[in-house]
Amino acid sequence: MWDARQADSWTFVSLPAEASAEIRDSGGATPRRGFGSVRVRVTVGDSTWATSIFPDTATGSYSLPIKKAVRRTEALEAGDVATVTVELVDS
Repeated sequence: MWDARQADSWTFVSLPAEASAEIRDSGGATPRRGFGSVRVRVTVGDSTWATSIFPDTATGSYSLPIKKAVRRTEALEAGDVATVTVELVDS
């Protein structure tokens, strides 16, 4: 299940615990960048873009920012269910 926190321009989606653990265990989360971010390539529907995911210490998962333009293109609103593919990008 994905937990979305909506802001005006960005929605932050919490990656599932299993996916977050896999990212940490793969070593893909090191070396860390600013704020502990990890570079990724994301696909939602027909939209693919490069961004970073950020550790959420409150939940132990990673948060994925999804900008308003992508949500609009993919006709997504907070609370919708969507398939999201996250690929680690080599630093």
